[in-house]
Formats: sequence, structure tokens, C-alpha cells
Amino acid sequence: MPLSRRLLMGSALLPISAHAQEAWPARGPIRFIVPGPAGGAGDVTTRLVMERLGQRIGQQIVVENRPGAGTNIGMNVVARAAPDGYVLGLSSIASHAVNRTLYRNLPFDPVADFAPVSLLALVPNLMVVSPALPVTSVAEFIAYARTRPGQINFGSVGAGSSQHLAGAQFAQVTGIEMQHIPYNAGGQMNTDLIENRVQVLFQSVSAVAELARAGRVRALAVTGTDRAPAFPEVPTLREAGVDIVSTGWFGIVAPANTPEPILERLHRETVAVLAEPELAARLSAGGSVPRASGSRADFARFMAEETARWRPVVQASGASVD
Repeated sequence: MPLSRRLLMGSALLPISAHAQEAWPARGPIRFIVPGPAGGAGDVTTRLVMERLGQRIGQQIVVENRPGAGTNIGMNVVARAAPDGYVLGLSSIASHAVNRTLYRNLPFDPVADFAPVSLLALVPNLMVVSPALPVTSVAEFIAYARTRPGQINFGSVGAGSSQHLAGAQFAQVTGIEMQHIPYNAGGQMNTDLIENRVQVLFQSVSAVAELARAGRVRALAVTGTDRAPAFPEVPTLREAGVDIVSTGWFGIVAPANTPEPILERLHRETVAVLAEPELAARLSAGGSVPRASGSRADFARFMAEETARWRPVVQASGASVD
């Protein structure tokens, strides 16, 4: 083949090679999958963070809600996406700590099918009771429930959610008997609490803050290590005499085999975003505790520790999903 023709053919390949090695993110938008409903704690946290993260990386990040099957539907979308940095997902205590124990057949492997990026936030829950109950403290609630075994219902947004785990752990530690009522969304669950169809919730602070301030539900305790800034007068469960810390969390994951430079930049920019005082204040006001991982390996260890921590709680609760 003449040299001139070989050079011509080689130059024709340059645009393809250059495109294959283009700097991320060279195009947009980037899809961010939230495996829960719009308006939920994960959705609210995601939208606040992704707005700033998109500005830092120079591409729009579009939040896409894919709820269902205890986060499995949305996270399966992430697991099966091309590993090119243009599809990311919101990991949580459900998808990356509990579901491996809760579900007999997962459509993905929480470890092998994902690349960890960073923790975003810890999300303690608020223990709230129906105003119809004659209790104003955790101790009074426990005494009330012990005289009514099996008559106390607690709701959650589904098996394996942080609300479910907090309620199950509370029942195990205090020795009271409560019935778990799963819901598809938090709105109806909150309404049923107000109307005393369920008696107690371990709900995200943002989901019940206005109801608690209006006196439509009664806040008894916070499930995290510290009091919630939005409710400084409400004690933690430990302060109330129940030695429990039950905290939900959210983080960023990408499909497995996403190139390392993309993952490292995502981690670096996420750490920077969560350090911004204005964003941190907005997250805190909604009941979240901003918390970036020191490294991607730290986040992987965190998820492994959470899986081990909650496995016995799920097993003791008897909850299982086919």
C-alpha cells in the first residue's frame, strides 16, 4: 500500500481515537438515578448536591427517580449502565447494606457491580408518635407499648429502609412487640400516623419536621448520635435511655469498571461541594448531616461495615423478600 494512502487511512482514525479518549465530561447531561420517589429524603439530598456538583464539573446532572422494589429497580439501572461516567446512582443503607440479607434474589451484586465514589450524608430519623397516644417521652411510650403487645404499628417506606431498621432495632432492644406496616411512599404513612392507624414512625427529619412543629405528630427522640439542629430540644435515643444509634445514609456509586480518573474526579469534586458552608447549611436544615468519605476506599469500607452491622438486625426481624 502506498505510504500516502496509509497516512490518509491513519488520519481518518484520529477523530475516533480522540473521541474514545475525550476528557470527561465532554458531553451531557449526566443521569443520576435516585432509586426512590420524588420528595423523599434521598431525592432532596441528591438535588441539592447535584446542582452544585454539575456546576463544578461543567455539565448538567439530571436527577431521574426510579423507585420500586426497595431501591432494586433504580440501582439495577445503574449496575447495567455503560461504565463511562454518564450514569451515576444514589446508594443507601437499603441498596448497599441491607438488601443483600433481605432479598433472596438480587438483580445485581452490591459490591461487584458498582464502583464507590463517596458518602454524601448521614440521615438520622426522628421518632414520632401519633398525638392520640398519651405519651410524651420514650420511656412512657415503652411502658405504653408493653401493656399492648402486638397492638402497636410502626410504618416505613418499605422493608430494609432506614425507618424499618430503626423500628425493628428499637423493638428488639426494648423488648416490645410492634407490627411493621410497609408503605409505598411517606405521605400516606404520615397521614396514618396523624389519624392513629399507625402509632409510631422513625421517619426522616425533613419528612415530618413541619408536622412536628405544628403539633400534628409528637417528636420523642432522634435516632442519631447527636440531636438534630432542627429539633435541639428533642433528645437522642441514647439520652432517652435506649442505647441505639440508627442512622440512614446516602452516597454516590457508579457502574463497575468506570475509569479511575472519572471516579477520582467525582470524589474530589464531591468532597469540595460538601465542604461549601451554604450547601452544608441547607442539608443540615433538612435533617441531613453532610459527610464526605476521605477516599473511595473509605466509602467501600463503610458500606461493608454497614452490611455486617445490619445483617443480624434483619435476620432477627424475620423480614425476607423473594
